[in-house]
Amino acid sequence: MKNDSHPATDFALRTPHSALAFVALGSNLGDSRQIILDAMARLQRFSDEPILKSSLWQTAPVDCPPDSPKFVNAMVGLVPRAGEMPESLLAKLQSLEKEFGRRVKKIMNEPRPLDLDLIAFGNEIRNSPELILPHPRAHLRRFVLQPLCEIAPELILPGRAKTVLDLLRDLPELEATARARILVP
Repeated sequence: MKNDSHPATDFALRTPHSALAFVALGSNLGDSRQIILDAMARLQRFSDEPILKSSLWQTAPVDCPPDSPKFVNAMVGLVPRAGEMPESLLAKLQSLEKEFGRRVKKIMNEPRPLDLDLIAFGNEIRNSPELILPHPRAHLRRFVLQPLCEIAPELILPGRAKTVLDLLRDLPELEATARARILVP
């Protein structure tokens, strides 16, 4: 009998969602597929366990300037290192964005090589000018919920009553989201 066990799958089955931080990845400038795959590999360095990775999803830009290219989106779940706080993880994510060529915004939601959003950090809640947790629009965005549902369908974001799966089911079908042809193993 073949054992189809995979380290990340085993980890997911034994790790409560309250121990995970969820990071949304997006790119719509450059080789977006490769940028997302490279960023996922780099995010592994921030985790004490194998990260959970969604498939790559191709999505239409939302609230972006006219003629913005489509996005490649994904989601990662990671176990923050001992002593990590949401603010320190956010600083690491912002530094990683810069390493991938992100510049200071000139236009809101302009095309960018890498966008990393901290969606949730365990059960932590924050409301400061620097950080709002859980992400204030995560529950309204298919491009966040679709990949998040793939790796944590039963997750309930702090302050919400419904699972990610239920939130996704409740969204109107207005956003065009299609699974990218290239899947992450």
